[in-house]
Amino acid sequence: MCAAAALNAVLWIYSARRLARHEADFPPDVYATRRLLLGLAAVYVLGCAFRSVFPMVDVPRTCLHDTFISRIFVGRLVATAAELAFALQWVILLKEAGAPLAARLITPLLVAAEGFSWVAVLTRNNLHHAIENSLWTLSAVVAAAGIASLWRHTGGRGRGFIAAALACAGAYVVFMVTYDVPMYLGRWQAGIPVGRDYLGFGAGLEQILERCTVERDWARWRQDAVWLTLYFTTAVWMSIALTNVPSLKNKK
Repeated sequence: MCAAAALNAVLWIYSARRLARHEADFPPDVYATRRLLLGLAAVYVLGCAFRSVFPMVDVPRTCLHDTFISRIFVGRLVATAAELAFALQWVILLKEAGAPLAARLITPLLVAAEGFSWVAVLTRNNLHHAIENSLWTLSAVVAAAGIASLWRHTGGRGRGFIAAALACAGAYVVFMVTYDVPMYLGRWQAGIPVGRDYLGFGAGLEQILERCTVERDWARWRQDAVWLTLYFTTAVWMSIALTNVPSLKNKK
């Protein structure tokens, strides 16, 4: 994952330089939007780089390294900032492309998802993580519907982007429905890690402000390593790629 973080940084630099070279290909307002998307991608790249170097799993309070920043609270703050930056990229693109309804719908869904994530971390109740990831899945469906609605009004490179976006959204939904959400539901049903003895917010906050438990047994990481790997590679590459997508605005 550290190698992926380094590669992601190189890809972001390449994307930034490519965008600068092709400034003349965009109308001024669209280019300004692409610069904003580039900045949001930087937030996502840096957030995922931090979490690649200092991996943590929130509910069991485990991490790979014993350092002063190896605290679940720190990791969750970084994750929240990165995820909201990625979500904002899609909201901006949907509005630019002429799908404002989809943008308006996914905004509260993703804010709610972040809220459920924090509740899961504080209480150690994996059901809230299942809800969080279900909301992310629903948001992907809504965003895909918004993008698909633009097909008949778009041609050329725009349709290529729409097709790629729909393929990525479809793969994401399949993964979430078949692996990610069932994983958290399974942990909740099995009472992992604390049975039904969930924490209150105050007690949970005290825990996540403390150093997490160092765990280097691969068996403890194996299940989470699947989504962590995809999160820190494929999702980051998508975020970086969004900075150079063609404008779908007023494409006939």
